[in-house]
Amino acid sequence: MKTPITGRVPSLLAAVLAALLCTLTLGAGTASAHAALTSTDPADGSVVATAPQRVELTFSEGVLLSADSVRVLDPRGERVDEGRPQHVDGRSESAAVTLRGGIGDGTYTVAWQAVSADSHPVAGAFTFSVGAPSKTVVTVRSAATKIDPAVDTFYGAGRLAAYAGFVLLVGGCVFAGVCRASRPVQRIAVAGWVTLFVSTTALLLLRGAYTSGKGLGSVPDLSLLGDVLATKPGAALLSRLLLLSAAAVFLAVLFGSYAREGDDRPGEGRPREGRPGEDAEAARRNVAYGLGIGGSVVAAGLAATWAMAEHASAGIQPWLAMPVDVAHLLAVAVWLGGLAGLLAVLRSGEAIRRPAVERFSRLAFASVCVLVATGLYQSWRQVGFSWSTLTGTEYGRWLLLKVALVAVMLAVAFFSRRWTGRLADGGTGGQASGAAGTPARRTRGPVGVPAAAGTATADPVRAAQLARQRAAVEKATGLRERDADADRSGLRRSVLAETAVAVALLVVTTLLTGTQPGRAEAEQKRAAGAAGTTPAAAGPAEVRLAYDTGGTNGRGTARVTVDPARAGATTVSVTLTDPSGRPVDVPELTLAMTETTQHIGPLRAALVRQSVGRWQATGFQLPMAGDWQLSLTVRTSDIDQVTEIESVKIN
Repeated sequence: MKTPITGRVPSLLAAVLAALLCTLTLGAGTASAHAALTSTDPADGSVVATAPQRVELTFSEGVLLSADSVRVLDPRGERVDEGRPQHVDGRSESAAVTLRGGIGDGTYTVAWQAVSADSHPVAGAFTFSVGAPSKTVVTVRSAATKIDPAVDTFYGAGRLAAYAGFVLLVGGCVFAGVCRASRPVQRIAVAGWVTLFVSTTALLLLRGAYTSGKGLGSVPDLSLLGDVLATKPGAALLSRLLLLSAAAVFLAVLFGSYAREGDDRPGEGRPREGRPGEDAEAARRNVAYGLGIGGSVVAAGLAATWAMAEHASAGIQPWLAMPVDVAHLLAVAVWLGGLAGLLAVLRSGEAIRRPAVERFSRLAFASVCVLVATGLYQSWRQVGFSWSTLTGTEYGRWLLLKVALVAVMLAVAFFSRRWTGRLADGGTGGQASGAAGTPARRTRGPVGVPAAAGTATADPVRAAQLARQRAAVEKATGLRERDADADRSGLRRSVLAETAVAVALLVVTTLLTGTQPGRAEAEQKRAAGAAGTTPAAAGPAEVRLAYDTGGTNGRGTARVTVDPARAGATTVSVTLTDPSGRPVDVPELTLAMTETTQHIGPLRAALVRQSVGRWQATGFQLPMAGDWQLSLTVRTSDIDQVTEIESVKIN
């Protein structure tokens, strides 16, 4: 018997997934970096005496390069690199580009973008100076490639939809083969196939725009699609589409002749007419074995398209991590997808044998055991055993949330197993349907309504009307009997709670795959600190200079703040007050800083008046740490001027 709510189960699950995705990613920026820049040559913010022949970058893991992966821009914003970026000495974690000969002095900006070994795009920018720093029309923020927000949103939704489709497809097929191949389960599996196919196609089309930082308008660009297909992630997406073709054939057989020949599981089939029962049963077993082997190969292949292109393929022990990841994904699909199938059957009011529910309970328990074992290995591989890494990184915090959700789901599953036990102890071994363990009744027709056969020839319209009435009465009767069965209703509510937690778990798992692993983030910070590419944390530095230009109203105090007091871009603020402490303006105010030991400078700050007695220079570049000499020149009239000097420590 079918009900409207059965057909809405896949759409309801998809709506919940979309809502949770919007909630968890609201306000999120670009995707987290997985490969990270650990060192550069020339170093970030450094000043070199002569122009280098090339620029080299080193990352925390291997990266894929394109023609525009490394761009070097001069102070006017024009490119000075030539040739295609290459790996240094064949090392995949490096990138280098040659510079044109004869480039002049000044500040150069290096903008880089690449795709990390686990398929996620990374980008950034840094500066170095030849001879001495200079003004530049390019900023680090504007030069760095950013993922288009619309592309990022659609790509993230596609990744979540792909995981959901895989779970529904594999879990629905396993539930159909082991427990029950009914129409609601078929809808779950087919919805999973369609979702996975559509999302994979969308990901393949969006991939070029996603990795290059271009907008949605670049999606039809066939050159970008060609570049994507030449990469490991593109090949994985294409392989997934090919495997889905085989999955379509599998679905046709599973829910076609095989489902019609059997009842709830292999071995419970009815012999075909005109054929000995033993032969029919043997033929059905052979089909079941073929479906089991073929389905396992297709499901493992689909899971491998994630394992071979994402986290498992990069980092330590990839030879072990990839098969473990495949097992992890299959366990998740069998458990969560099976829950969706069981929920669809329970809500439809169709009869389901108690042994079938018990078989799913045992299957889910085995899946949980595999899930826990593989999850522990993955957690160690991505985070390690460091509590600081677990709590101090974004990946670690998402992992803690995932563990908490798994614990909640296991607690709910415990109650589901109790309801399953009560069904088994309900007195009969037949259907898990109907009140108090009694098989569901089937109403033959409305009371007082004559049979359709008696009126079919006399009045076909009346016969059709009576048939619709009987169908409506049967549906209402079936739903009343379903709701009157306390054990079945309790199991349905428990499975619904499991499914709700499973949806949240699926969202968190998707976000985990888009977050830099905690172990990699910690190693990146250590490597960057050792290479000196990450400036030490520093607060503002403040100095006070008393000045006296010698003229009328020429005395006062200047308070200069450098925030933060570290190498790189900083903000310089100057406040002038008269002897009474009131803000005062002057006709001219200039500030310069010099590193005398390295003969750098003087670097003049472009002070802009903000208000009475207050000036500020933003984005002032200090190329290196050290003891800098701050020179402040105050002019109070056409002839009255003084320069005060003070030392400032820059970290």
